[in-house]
Amino acid sequence: MFSCLTRRLLLLTLACIGSILICTKFAVQCTSSSLISLMPLTCHLHLRSTQEKTHVPKEYIFIGGAFVLTLAFLSGVGTGTLCSVIGFIFPAIKSFAAMESHASNEVTQWLVYWVVYSFFSVIEIFAETLLYWIPFYYRFKLGFLIWAMLPQTRGAKYLYDNFLKDLLKKSESKIDAALKDAKSTAGKGDNGNKKDE
Repeated sequence: MFSCLTRRLLLLTLACIGSILICTKFAVQCTSSSLISLMPLTCHLHLRSTQEKTHVPKEYIFIGGAFVLTLAFLSGVGTGTLCSVIGFIFPAIKSFAAMESHASNEVTQWLVYWVVYSFFSVIEIFAETLLYWIPFYYRFKLGFLIWAMLPQTRGAKYLYDNFLKDLLKKSESKIDAALKDAKSTAGKGDNGNKKDE
């Protein structure tokens, strides 16, 4: 009656709904100080004002929002934007914090992440039409970005040490020549002469 893909999607949906129900039960049992205290202060203020306006406990508002975001992510709505936000904004904040704390290990970790992120972003630009046809691409990309950025997994460092470092060292002279050529081309005007400064 159902195709194999339909069965898998149905099982995935049921598993997600089950996990949401378990999380909902857990979240309702948690106090606001333990569950919602992990969020930034602005989120607390928005939840509190929404709770006052709607007379709905902020735990339920939080769970409802998480449920809507989960459904949107599973349906594919906004997954590209979500990948961009998670892959760019969170690491940018962490990079800034690492630079301000002057912790060389953290700075190195985030520099490596940005090298890996840049490399895959360039590849993604050229392979965009092919990637469009891969089902759940943005979900895989989100998992990859999280794996690459988390300090527990250090995925970006693994990729850099095992693959990118050798590739970039071999291509360093070609990359430098291309950058020099691009710089000289950008310095010329429409008629081939140097731009007036």
